[in-house]
Amino acid sequence: MEFPLINYWAVIVAAGSTFALGSLWYSPLMFEKPWMKELGFTKEGMKNTNMLKVYGIAFILMFIIAFNLAAFIGTESDWKYGMMAGALAGIGWVAAAIGVNYLFERKSFRLFLINAGYMAVSLTIMGAILGAWH
Repeated sequence: MEFPLINYWAVIVAAGSTFALGSLWYSPLMFEKPWMKELGFTKEGMKNTNMLKVYGIAFILMFIIAFNLAAFIGTESDWKYGMMAGALAGIGWVAAAIGVNYLFERKSFRLFLINAGYMAVSLTIMGAILGAWH
């Protein structure tokens, strides 16, 4: 596949979709409290974080993930194939890789489910966007 065939607008939107999901996933409505507890974070301690830097680098990394997923899915797909490919990549590659790291780092299974779940759902949504919009 030639890179010019990749729809960069779709890649940008797919990368951005992870922030929409993350704002819900890591909110008080879902997993904010258990995530913070598992990591030993406090709201007070997080106030000293340079969030512009965190979000900026996170967007670059999500852009790279979306770009690679777009190249993997190709231009002859639809949203269903993209969603399936994203789910398989999210569960079979990303979540599994996170799981290996968590085993050796001795992180909790609960934290694994929160973070790996977020990535699996993120890639599923990315795949649907990229599959539908080429």
